[in-house]
Amino acid sequence: MALDAPTPIAPYDAPVKDLYAVGEMPPLGHVPARMHAWAIRRERQGEPDQAMQLEVVDTPAIDSNEVLVLVMAAGVNYNGIWAGLGKPISMFDVHKQPYHIAGSDASGIVWAVGDKVKRWKVGDEVVIHCNQDDGDDEHCNGGDPMFSPTQRIWGYETPDGSFAQFTRVQAQQLMPRPRHLTWEESACYTLTLATAYRMLFGHEPHELKPGMNVLVWGASGGLGSYAIQLINAAGGNAIGVISEEDKRDFVMGLGAKGVINRKEFRCWGQLPTVNTPEYKEWFNEARKFGAAIWDITGKGNNVDIVFEHPGEATFPVSTLVCKKGGMVVICAGTTGFNCTFDVRYLWMHQKRIQGSHFAHLKQASAANKLMLERRLDPCMSEVFPWAEIPAAHMMMLRNQHKPGNMAVLVQSPRTGLRTFEDALEAGRR
Repeated sequence: MALDAPTPIAPYDAPVKDLYAVGEMPPLGHVPARMHAWAIRRERQGEPDQAMQLEVVDTPAIDSNEVLVLVMAAGVNYNGIWAGLGKPISMFDVHKQPYHIAGSDASGIVWAVGDKVKRWKVGDEVVIHCNQDDGDDEHCNGGDPMFSPTQRIWGYETPDGSFAQFTRVQAQQLMPRPRHLTWEESACYTLTLATAYRMLFGHEPHELKPGMNVLVWGASGGLGSYAIQLINAAGGNAIGVISEEDKRDFVMGLGAKGVINRKEFRCWGQLPTVNTPEYKEWFNEARKFGAAIWDITGKGNNVDIVFEHPGEATFPVSTLVCKKGGMVVICAGTTGFNCTFDVRYLWMHQKRIQGSHFAHLKQASAANKLMLERRLDPCMSEVFPWAEIPAAHMMMLRNQHKPGNMAVLVQSPRTGLRTFEDALEAGRR
């Protein structure tokens, strides 16, 4: 039998109602009129514990190419914090809806399908990737869907994310769930893994190749933990950057060739004005950081790729330590958006700065296949119950979370469950 071969859900009895308690299972395929959700509204935007409030809302109706998924568990990502804060942009100015349900990762069960959906049926166990598009332009048909003018991130630029009992997604967002993982392990990896995959393999001709050296910022976090594993699996050399010494063993255990603690250096933040005493001090300290890289890669061997996502605090150093003809690829700005650098080292050394944003279905599916084949570890660090979804985001906002990826339970009543029948029985108890 193939790994993770699907099996149909066994028949079970459940009452037909218009609203179910969180963790209570409706009859398979029955869509209740209402559902519980953690909702954000414009008038209370702020930190997650203020912005996210429990509400009962209408269960979303699906279109012909859409699917309704019963959410078993969800992942915690930084865009949930951005959605709460309304920064760098308020999502209400994007989707124009009265409330916003965050959450851009989920594992769950197909509960209803539109009449044009062919690849999926009610009862299928799935994970969800977060890219949506309208599918009717040249980028979506022969090009890169991430360049489509209709491209948007589900659960961030759409109002119907995974922190609810049900979520509405496009059929092309669904991928098979790794059945060797628990519901919460399945829920925590897709956004960060697919983002890391595109960053490393999606930008020709700078795709990751065997023997390449890659500097990974935030190596113990969600993005970084997958970057390290992907680099290692591809035969590259990952150099992880951490901010706390107690994360060193975790990163080395993922397969990093070496680890650098950035707190041992003083070259962070925006670039000082070039040719000033402050710039000279920064440059000398940045060269010490570069020398720490050489201690791992060998003298004179700068990194081929810099895996960037902190942004403002690290970008000047990233563009300096990247090798001639190399690439700095960036997908976020968690320390700030005002990135500065010394452009002389960019043009004279012919380096590339590449923006990267999530992934299209083919890339997300390739990354998911590695998880299905058990080549990657989901690196789940913590699991929170439904009632603590805002608290989980507060921990991430304050950088108090453990290394790896965070998950939250939705319909799955407790941790450690791998099948719908297990969740059904646990819920009844």
